[in-house]
Amino acid sequence: MTEHNIRQEIIDACLQMNSSGLNQGTSGNISVRVGHSMLITPTSVPYERTTPDMIAKIDLSKEMTGAWEGNAPPSSEWRFHWKILKNRPEFSAIVHAHPPYCTTLAILRKRIPACHYMVAAFGGDDVKCSGYSAYGTEELAVMAMSAMEGRSACLLANHGMIAAGADLEKAMWRAVELETLARQYWQALQAGDPIILDQKEIEETLRRFQGYGVG
Repeated sequence: MTEHNIRQEIIDACLQMNSSGLNQGTSGNISVRVGHSMLITPTSVPYERTTPDMIAKIDLSKEMTGAWEGNAPPSSEWRFHWKILKNRPEFSAIVHAHPPYCTTLAILRKRIPACHYMVAAFGGDDVKCSGYSAYGTEELAVMAMSAMEGRSACLLANHGMIAAGADLEKAMWRAVELETLARQYWQALQAGDPIILDQKEIEETLRRFQGYGVG
């Protein structure tokens, strides 16, 4: 796939995020690793008006300077995209959005425990919620990295969510799955006290996921 095609794929994924209800307006952003750089959506540009040349390019091989290439500046959230892709070589795509149920739990600063075995698709027995810092800050990037340690997703306190994958298709799949889990957990909380799977049950699921293309 050419870099131009990857740029268009990012735009298409953004349009899909909004049409599916996973995100609203321009609040979400997507990045994809390309060689030693990352491509990331521009700041404050409606997805339907975004063109491939407006996708910003940032070097991952150097220090975090904020230097970028392109016809539009990168998303204000570029720092946590950069930090995750720089330090987690198993990931090549990051999806950030403000889906309703993930954001509701993030406002409550609740993690998603093992209320369903699919939580194991994110690497462990829960999806953590980070601490709070203003959007676009390096402090938020550090908090996101910490919440994602050993995981492929996290909630961002009073903000939204992040999901990562080996490619954009997997990152998008995880973003949808995370919002589904958040909705199920929230609905279970309204009905009573959710039964949480224990460590042994989650470890069994993790073993079953090996080679299955989920974990």
